[in-house]
Amino acid sequence: MSHSMYNADRSTHLKIVVLGLLCATLVAVVGIFANVSQIDLGATPLVKAGQPTIVSGKLPTIR
Repeated sequence: MSHSMYNADRSTHLKIVVLGLLCATLVAVVGIFANVSQIDLGATPLVKAGQPTIVSGKLPTIR
């Protein structure tokens, strides 16, 4: 077992690359299958600068 990346052999580098690809794939799969519903990005009212504004409403649900 090598504790330095400079002195690591080929199999150690391969293990690190494979682990990185597996983690990236896992993050991509979770992102693809995440069910985010009812997000309305156009719900914020337009206001003029300098006027106090109160914005109310229901927060989007992330499931």
